[in-house]
Amino acid sequence: MSQASLLRAYEEIASFFARSPSPEEIATFHLSDETVVRLRELLEKNSAGTLTADEADELDQVGHLNRMLLLIRSRLPRTDTPQV
Repeated sequence: MSQASLLRAYEEIASFFARSPSPEEIATFHLSDETVVRLRELLEKNSAGTLTADEADELDQVGHLNRMLLLIRSRLPRTDTPQV
């Protein structure tokens, strides 16, 4: 993920939360296809052991974004109803 791709990921998340999404929208939020494709490329390079230092840093930053989203989702009110 280039710095531009990483910035795009931050922008996508910031824009999404700036519009006050519902808990359901937060639970199903995904980054753009373009961002996901680049992330997959980085993960493949990581598996192959061919990441550059800059790419490793970018992958680490994406991991931080993912953990932040998981934390936010874990704080959402539960919407499921008990089965009777």
